Amino acid sequence: MNPAISICIPAYKRIEYLQKLLESISIQTFRDFEVVITDDSPDQEVHQLCQQFEKVFPIIYYKNNPALGTPENWNEGIRRAGGKWIKIMHDDDWFTDEHSLQKFFDATESSPDCSFFFAAFRNVDEDSGKKEVVRCSLTDILLLRQSPLALFRKVYVGNPSCTLIRRDVGLYYDSDFKYVVDFEYYIRCIRKVKKWKYIDEVLLQIGFNQLQVTKYTFLVKEVQVPENHRLLEKLGARILRNFLVYDYYWRMYRNLGVRSEEELLALYGRSLHPIIKKMIGFQKHIPLSLLKVGIFSKVLMTGSYIASLFTKA
Repeated sequence: MNPAISICIPAYKRIEYLQKLLESISIQTFRDFEVVITDDSPDQEVHQLCQQFEKVFPIIYYKNNPALGTPENWNEGIRRAGGKWIKIMHDDDWFTDEHSLQKFFDATESSPDCSFFFAAFRNVDEDSGKKEVVRCSLTDILLLRQSPLALFRKVYVGNPSCTLIRRDVGLYYDSDFKYVVDFEYYIRCIRKVKKWKYIDEVLLQIGFNQLQVTKYTFLVKEVQVPENHRLLEKLGARILRNFLVYDYYWRMYRNLGVRSEEELLALYGRSLHPIIKKMIGFQKHIPLSLLKVGIFSKVLMTGSYIASLFTKA
């Protein structure tokens, strides 16, 4: 009989992180689960660690040859899963306590019409030691219920470790993306499932370290500009009519210091939408030091957004 939940762990080296995650799984009071590990590592350390837990809970190990990379290794876990529900866990995250998985499952029982769940979480920065609880406010939930494009304002859902998704939703992460891969997936997922639920309990601890993709691609224009333009191309330029989406791209160009069409073309290599041309044209006439003053930038962005509504999308 298939388990209720498949905990899918895309692994790559870093066994000290993975061990912490597996230990947090071993103490869960909810036991109707399997652990599916898909391993991109070049050695046997992950496999050897998994063998230590084989008598503690059902654990299925797969070696990827060749390595699949992010996010295709995530997708491989989903493909290999046998459970009704998919619980991806990144190897440097872990459950808050022994009741976390039970609370996820209880949510599915109390809301059987929902196919997508996500919970509050705590960010843990291993370099600084800083810890921060991230919860959704009522405003956040209302915005997200109005449109999944609200994720351009803030990725309320957190990373994939914070989610629980019915396997029959049948969606996979887009391997064209690295930096925006999770929230692009969430937009597609929410659009498809229609009904979702937020669990207002801190069920996950999310580790932050220098080895993560989001760390070493942060404010790297050669990564962020092409990805976000591919995202715009995939979702359609009409999303620029959404105030939060427009603000997202405005802030991206400002924060990356992109000041001209020529630079955008060099980074992306494809033609630019007229709204993007006007946005970057508006910004280049404003000193960057002023653009980085929050309230000043927001006023300018709002004016630019209103003007964009008269541009053909």
